[in-house]
Amino acid sequence: MGKTGLDSRKESDCRSFRVTAGDRILGYVAIDSTIGGRSCGGLRMLPALDEAEMRSLGHAMTLKYGFLGLPQGGAKAGVIGDPEAPEPERMKCLVEFGRAIEPLLRTHAYIPNSDMGTSNADIRYMLNAVGISAGRRELRSDRSGYYTACSVLAGVVQATRHVGLNLSQCTVAVEGFGSVGRPLAMLLDKAGGKIVAISNSLGGLYNPRGLEVDRLIQLAKEVGSRVVEVYPEAESISRETLLELPVDIICPCAHANSLNVDKVPRIAARVICAGANDPITPSAEYALSERGVVCLPDFVTNCGGVLGGTMEFASVSRAQIEAFIDEQIGARIAWLLGKAEAQRRTPRQVMVPLALHRFEEVAQSASDMTPLRRLFQMQLNLYRRGLIPGFFVAPLSIRYFSRTMVSPADLSTC
Repeated sequence: MGKTGLDSRKESDCRSFRVTAGDRILGYVAIDSTIGGRSCGGLRMLPALDEAEMRSLGHAMTLKYGFLGLPQGGAKAGVIGDPEAPEPERMKCLVEFGRAIEPLLRTHAYIPNSDMGTSNADIRYMLNAVGISAGRRELRSDRSGYYTACSVLAGVVQATRHVGLNLSQCTVAVEGFGSVGRPLAMLLDKAGGKIVAISNSLGGLYNPRGLEVDRLIQLAKEVGSRVVEVYPEAESISRETLLELPVDIICPCAHANSLNVDKVPRIAARVICAGANDPITPSAEYALSERGVVCLPDFVTNCGGVLGGTMEFASVSRAQIEAFIDEQIGARIAWLLGKAEAQRRTPRQVMVPLALHRFEEVAQSASDMTPLRRLFQMQLNLYRRGLIPGFFVAPLSIRYFSRTMVSPADLSTC
């Protein structure tokens, strides 16, 4: 194996690293922002990665942490590999990548968690192989995709109400039938929506009468991406075709920039609510909004994964997290839609400055190490090590999360 290295470059406020082993590119790390010298974001595994896309995804994490009011810098990383390869091959890719970025991991300049093609167990294995121990309460849950689906559902519910649609009479296309798309399809199906199309890396399925979601999920567990080849009662379609189907709602839960401005004239949906990061290019989002299509900011609708994982770390129960996302995220999305309509701006144009403003407030507060904050940090470290019981922390954390998120009162500050 050749010598590993980190080729650093800076563009705007984002630092990115090309991770190499000899002449081979192993992947990339993009650090968009830091708080206390630290940043956090998902580590994905895909056969092909784009450095500019990673930088954009890192910025999306900054916006997400700002919206939630969490004291983390935004980052994103990707390792080049096949997420459906045999386990030993996947782990080899992750460990090689982890050893190459060890300086970033040891200093917490970059703190990884699960993303497309990886699980928290994968991240823990990589860290252990590098000689870094995760905290007792860290990287334990693999419900990030489910909690992301919960916040996307909250967005769909509020957006359909806003445009006068009844979700129980809506047709839905889910782009990306993976860790977010599968639970989202299940939640939408239970909420009364009709899932008529799904897609993954191998293609898509379409049945205007509706797909059997439970059956699709079971088949996906058995055959992975080949579910689109073995499910019999649907028309095979391309991934691109899914976006152009005559549906009411599109939920992009796959790659970044899958919906660009060239596709806008062929989009029939009235609501686009994302589980993926950056699935719509800025020009496409603006053009769709001009046509009256509701496009909610992805860093709002897919924040459930970060929020739910953080709340689980704080020993909040799954049922409480689900209720919190439905109520708190749902209320903020309803407010955002009303404010955007009143100001004749897109929801993104309203929310981005608010999220950035809140991020700066949180960063400033974190840098002011008062005696009270030092005490909090000491207690947090004890909790990470399992020395403070979770039942003490959970009730306090629920109140904390409800106060930290961007709220209507923040509008006057921007």
